[in-house]
Amino acid sequence: MGSSQSSSSKGSETSLVQAFHSSSEWRTHLDSLKESTKLMVIDFSASWCGPCRFIEPAIIALAEKYSDVIFVKIDVDELHDVAQEFGVQAMPTFVLIKGGKTVDTVVGAKKDELENKIQKHRA
Repeated sequence: MGSSQSSSSKGSETSLVQAFHSSSEWRTHLDSLKESTKLMVIDFSASWCGPCRFIEPAIIALAEKYSDVIFVKIDVDELHDVAQEFGVQAMPTFVLIKGGKTVDTVVGAKKDELENKIQKHRA
């Protein structure tokens, strides 16, 4: 049936960075991690955002490198209320959460700064 990318890929790209498409699903996920000591990185992006597309392979690489960190992607146009809740004003914005609280933020496609903050907060 041709080359369907989503179903024929090994699934590594989709499973490492979890995308949320409903606010209620997102809230359930966030609530489930309130007691967790794991670091979660939320990638707030948009389909029309060039820098977001540019840094996406780096985010997937970071998710592979730091398997103890939860990586989540939220499209600001799709879940506008969630983006507003986190005060997202520019894309991409990365919000680092631990124990249900924001511990750090990186605004812009700054891979090195993001990786430094991941290393700092994942311990």
